[in-house]
Amino acid sequence: MARDPRYDILFEPIRMGPVTAKNRFFQVPHCNGMGMSFPSAMIAMRRIKAEGGWAVVCTEETDIHPTGDMSPLVEGRLWDDRDIPVFARMNEGIHLHGALAGIELTHTGPRDACLYSREAPLSVAHVPVYAGDYPVQARAMDRTDIRNLRRWHRDAALRAKRAGFDVVYIYCHAGSSLAGDFLSRRRNDRGDEYGGSLENRVRLTRELLEDTRDAVGHTCAVVLRYVVDDQIGPDGKADMEESRHIVEMLAEVPDVWDVNVREWRRDSMPSRFGPEGSQEEFIGFVKKLTSKPVVGVGRFTSPDTMVSQVKRGIIDFIGAARPSIADPFLPKKIEEGRIDDIRECIGCNMCVSSDFTMVPMRCTQNPTMGEEWRKGWHPEIIAPRKSDERVLIVGAGPAGLECARSLGNRGYEVVLAEGRDDLGGRVLQESRLPGLAAWRRVRDYRVQQVQRMPNVETYLESKLSAADIRDYGFPKVVLATGGTWRRDGIGRYRATPVPGLDQVSVFGPEDVFAGVSIPGPVVIYDDDRYYLGGVLAEQLRLKGLEVTLVTPASDVSNWSHATLEQGWAEERLYDLGVAIIEKHGLVAAGKGAVTIEHGGSGRQCSLPCASLLFVTMRLPNDALYHDLQADPARLEAAGIKSVLRIGDCFAPSTIAAAVYSGHRCAREMDEPPGGDVPFKRELIALEQAGS
Repeated sequence: MARDPRYDILFEPIRMGPVTAKNRFFQVPHCNGMGMSFPSAMIAMRRIKAEGGWAVVCTEETDIHPTGDMSPLVEGRLWDDRDIPVFARMNEGIHLHGALAGIELTHTGPRDACLYSREAPLSVAHVPVYAGDYPVQARAMDRTDIRNLRRWHRDAALRAKRAGFDVVYIYCHAGSSLAGDFLSRRRNDRGDEYGGSLENRVRLTRELLEDTRDAVGHTCAVVLRYVVDDQIGPDGKADMEESRHIVEMLAEVPDVWDVNVREWRRDSMPSRFGPEGSQEEFIGFVKKLTSKPVVGVGRFTSPDTMVSQVKRGIIDFIGAARPSIADPFLPKKIEEGRIDDIRECIGCNMCVSSDFTMVPMRCTQNPTMGEEWRKGWHPEIIAPRKSDERVLIVGAGPAGLECARSLGNRGYEVVLAEGRDDLGGRVLQESRLPGLAAWRRVRDYRVQQVQRMPNVETYLESKLSAADIRDYGFPKVVLATGGTWRRDGIGRYRATPVPGLDQVSVFGPEDVFAGVSIPGPVVIYDDDRYYLGGVLAEQLRLKGLEVTLVTPASDVSNWSHATLEQGWAEERLYDLGVAIIEKHGLVAAGKGAVTIEHGGSGRQCSLPCASLLFVTMRLPNDALYHDLQADPARLEAAGIKSVLRIGDCFAPSTIAAAVYSGHRCAREMDEPPGGDVPFKRELIALEQAGS
C-alpha cells in the first residue's frame, strides 16, 4: 500500500547539528527495567525500534558517575570505559536500520541515595535525598565538585562518542538532575556565581551544553531535555515567564530542544485522565523562541494529530516513549499506508510500572515487549504453523482474541467461539466505565485483525459445553473463558469469608457491568488494590449513589502508584464526594451495616450499608477445562490431542498478562518444550580472580 500524501511531512529529513534524522519520528529516552541489569534484552528492544522506522532511538537515563548512582533503579550506566561495549553493540543494531542513536546522560544529584556505590550524593544545597524516603542526606557542592561534575559529564560524552552515539543529551529537570536543581530557585539557595540571579542559575546548564559541544559537537547532536514548567514562583505555581526567559537565553545553544512537563504523571499522562497531545498548552511556546528543532511528546498514536502539531509549529519531531512500546513499527506502518495495523497505545502505563518493579518492561498492547531477546519474539514476525491441525478457541476476551490473531498469522485454521453477543470479554466490559474508553483499543485492534483473516472463523452467542467440544473434535482446544470476581471477601486481607453476608445485598463488578440496579448507600470493599475498585466507585457515584470505598491498603487504588494513576484517581473520587477509608479490612456484615477494623490497631467501627460490592480477587472460570480433562479416554476418542487454558481462565491477572498468555500459547503451539526455564537468561560474568 502507498503512503497517504497527507503524512508526507512526517517523513521529511531533519538536520540536527552535524547529523540528520531520516524522518520526524523520535523515540525519546524512556526507562525499561532492563538497562544495565539485562543489557542484551535492552539492546534487542532498541534495535527493534530502529527496524520499525524510528529515526532516532535513545537510551534511558544513564548515570555518569558513582556519586549519581541511581540504584536500585535499573537504568543505564556509563561510569568508565568498561560500560562502552554494551552501548556499542546497541548502536550497531540501531545504525543497521539507518537510525541515529541517542544517549541521555545525567547526574540525578539528591534524587537517589547512591545505595550501590555508597558515595555521598551531591546537591546544589544540603538536602535529604528525595527518592525512597531513605535516611540519607546529600551534601552541597563546592566549586571543586562543580568542576568535577563538568569533567565527568564531558568524559561521559566522549565515551558516548566512542560507543557510536550520534545524539548526546544534557538532562535538565529539577528533582531529577543536578542541572535542573541548579536552575531552580526553589532548590538553589547558593550565594556564589551559580546561585541567585537567573543568569547565575543558568550557568551550569550552559557550561554542560558548551562542554558537550566542545567535546563531541562536531560529530554528535547536542540535545537539551528541558522541563518547561519546572520554574516555581513564590506562589508555588509554575513561573512560565521565567521558563520563557531561560529558553530565550539558551535558544541557539543546543542543536535540539526536547521539551516536556514537570510531573511524571503529567508527562506520561494516563489515558484515564488526559487525551493525546495533552502537553501542547505547556510546550507550544518553545518553538517560537528558537530556530532549532523541537521534540515533544503526548502519547501520539494518530498520524493526523502528529501532522497537525508539526504544521501548526508546535514541534518538529514526534517524540514518543509509550507509543513506540505499544507498536515499535508505528512509523513504518504509517509510511507503508497500513494505518489500521497500528497497535495504538492505550495509556494504561503498564510499561511505566516496570521502572517501579525493576523488571523488564511489559505492555498491554504489545506482548512481545521485553521478550525480543530472551524469547526471540519479534512484534511483526511469527513462525509459520508446524501442523495442519485446526484449533478451537473458546472465549474471545483479550487472551482469546490475541491467541486467535497470532495463530491466524501463523497460518492455522482457527475457530473462535464466544458465548456473549460481542467480542472483547473483560476489556469490552471495563472500557464502558468512566475514563477507560481508550482501553477498548485492546479489543478493537485484535477484532479488526482477526476479521480480515480468511483462516479465522468467529462465532458469537456460542456457549459450548464439554460435550459440544468433544462432538466438534478439534485436535487442539484452547480455553479462554476468563474469571469471575469473588463475592465473599476473601483476598489479600482475609482468607475466610466475611460473616453475615446473608444479611446484606452482595454484588460483584459483573453486576455493575450488566447494569444491575444497586441500592445505596454502597460500600465497596477493594482488596484488589489496582484500578477497578476506584473506577466502580466513580461509576456508582456518578449515578447519584452514596458510596464509601474501604481498602486495607494505605491508599485507594494503591498499586496504581506504579502506573502514575493513583493521585489522579484519589483526587477524582474526593471531588465526586466518594468517602474513602484506607488501612481498614472488612470483618463482618449485618442488616443495614458492615463492620470494619483498622489493620494496625484492630479498632473497629460500623458503616451504613445497603449494598456491599466486593472487588477482592477472581476465580478462574475453569469448570469446562476440568469437565474435559475428567475423561481422557473420551477426549482421545474425539480426536482431541490437547486442551490448554490461557489468560484469566488459567490464572487471573492484568489485561496485559492475559494478552501475553494468549500470545505465548500461539507462539508455542506445536513447538518443542522450552525446558524448565523457557527463555534465555543473561548471567553476570565473573571478573578474573584478583582483578
